[in-house]
Amino acid sequence: MYLSMLAKYSLRTQIALLFGALVAATVVLVALGFGEWIQRDAQREAGRALQLIAGNAARTLADGLHERAVQTRVLADAEMVWRKGLGSPEVQNMLMRTQARQQHTAWVGMADTQGKVIAATGGLLVGQSVAARPWFQKGLEGPFVGDVQQALLLGSLLERPPGAEPARFVDFSAPVRVDGRLVGVVGMHGSWEWTGDVIESLIAPEAARAGLEVFVFDREGAPIYAPAKRMQALSQAGQRAPATNAAKGSPQVIDWLDGERALSANVQLPTHNSVSNLGWQVVARQPIAQAYARSTGVVRRALLVGLAAAGIAALLSWLLARRLSEDLQNLARAASNVNAGAHEAAIPLRGSSREVFELSSAMAHMTARMLQANDEMEEQVRLRTQQLEQANQELDRQARTDALTGLLNRRGFEAHIGFALALAARNLQPLSVVTFDVDHFKRINDRYGHAVGDAVLQRLARLLPEHLRASDIVARVGGEEFVALLPSTDTAGAMKVAQALLDAVAATADPDVGQLTLSAGVASLRNLQDTRAALLQRSDEALYTAKQAGRNRVRMTP
Repeated sequence: MYLSMLAKYSLRTQIALLFGALVAATVVLVALGFGEWIQRDAQREAGRALQLIAGNAARTLADGLHERAVQTRVLADAEMVWRKGLGSPEVQNMLMRTQARQQHTAWVGMADTQGKVIAATGGLLVGQSVAARPWFQKGLEGPFVGDVQQALLLGSLLERPPGAEPARFVDFSAPVRVDGRLVGVVGMHGSWEWTGDVIESLIAPEAARAGLEVFVFDREGAPIYAPAKRMQALSQAGQRAPATNAAKGSPQVIDWLDGERALSANVQLPTHNSVSNLGWQVVARQPIAQAYARSTGVVRRALLVGLAAAGIAALLSWLLARRLSEDLQNLARAASNVNAGAHEAAIPLRGSSREVFELSSAMAHMTARMLQANDEMEEQVRLRTQQLEQANQELDRQARTDALTGLLNRRGFEAHIGFALALAARNLQPLSVVTFDVDHFKRINDRYGHAVGDAVLQRLARLLPEHLRASDIVARVGGEEFVALLPSTDTAGAMKVAQALLDAVAATADPDVGQLTLSAGVASLRNLQDTRAALLQRSDEALYTAKQAGRNRVRMTP
């Protein structure tokens, strides 16, 4: 009965109806069968996204704490400056430069062993006693990083916008010694507003509009950072850090004390060392309605998409069937003309089906020679194109390669560092650059000649990559200067790599000039806005510091 009903329609309509119905039935079955699985997968994806954001925030905060702790130790180790007196203009200038280079640094100061502030940025607290402050007491013993707290003395001296919350700081300090004798403590107050800027930079605007929020809790589980003025509400409600299965990668739905029911992911701050290990926890949350929005109604959307696909499939099948029917009509018309005696009539070449193709294949031998000649010409064009591409690749390689050492030159290195910066910013991964320079290389050229100097550089170019990873990039950027690009490597890791390279070069006797030594400067990516030029400039500055400090050593930018 159904076949007789279809018989009254044209061939193209029959094919379109049958194919569209088949596609629609398949889509409905698939949507109903896998709908629940799709929902669970969407919910797991929401949890993984929260876990990733919390993890990125935790790593960035940990890196920031470690960086400021290292910067404080670098200040304390500037013995040549401290020798000129704790209140000398050189000390004051050094403290001011440190504050200017580090955003969200509210105060940098120096106190003697009795706790009296001798020098400070802006002259704040100079002459006053900080002997009772934890950062001073702990700083007498060694490097110290304090938990977030309000500054009792400094808070009243700093200007705050009307209605702003009381200023809070994270304290960093380290002992200052001259000739092995303790002379005081250098301290730094980092503004807690830094935390908000870090977290806001990690959350995309669309994620924030979807209700995603990030919180920070201290070692005891008390909130120390909350967005959108939620801090007071959470503290008054007694909110503690949610206990999720973050270690197993399983965020959970948590009922928060501010009335929000949200999918929550908890990540512990990574530990760089015992000094900067404050035990903070970073928690990312998103209300259930927004977190699971993608999975809501997924089956219904799948059905709608499937039905639309069925309609498109029916339309395409109708178009294909129309082509077939038109070919058959043209062939029938041409056959009728031939049968009527019109000798000038020709069978048109059609290929909508095998039968139609076989009917018109008698013309194949007429075009065989032309096709063969065309194929030969295309093969020649392909060979010439391939040769041209190889020549262009060789020219490009020569333009990016140093002719003496075979390493990348500055042009080739800049292409790699641009790509590495973009990749590090996208994946929120660390990135470091190490600049090397052969110590006293001019003496080698003057004493042994430039030919020997070139041979020394060639041997050094072969030695450097042997002590780097396959993913690291090394280049000669001028004269006796080399630079190494270290993806996924923070400052501490880059310092280790650079020191290992210096040790390897110093331990390898050169056959022409004997022992060689290198100096190295290390710089690492600071934030998403850091540029290639800034990174290389900091690396060069660190190299200059290493040269000034006596050569054959590694220095990093603060």
